[in-house]
Amino acid sequence: MPDDHGPASRVGLTRLALMLAALSLLSLGAMACGSSSKPALSSAQVKKQTCQQVEAALSDGPDPEADPVGHAQAQILPLREIHTADGTLQQAIDTLAAAYQSFSSSDGSSAAKSAVSAASKTIEHLCPGLES
Repeated sequence: MPDDHGPASRVGLTRLALMLAALSLLSLGAMACGSSSKPALSSAQVKKQTCQQVEAALSDGPDPEADPVGHAQAQILPLREIHTADGTLQQAIDTLAAAYQSFSSSDGSSAAKSAVSAASKTIEHLCPGLES
């Protein structure tokens, strides 16, 4: 009859114990990852964050007075990269990006300038205190 308490048996039990400990740690890690979700933001918080992103995007680029077309070109991509669950604000951002695109493409035409102005006013209405 084999000796159940020999060195080979002890090595096997040690390995088994180590594997079970490792699996336990992995299980705890997986549970911790799943339970550390961030609380959902309120719609007001989402809107505030989005308005801050818009403000940051509009503050970059050339001076609009010195280089209006260059300023418009610098706004298009950053605005298009902003996404929000607020449908009204998203539409306003997309409209402003399109107005800047039109302004840039038309080399600053009067109609495109009016479209940028109108879209900017909509953004300012949705994001009170926005400095654009």
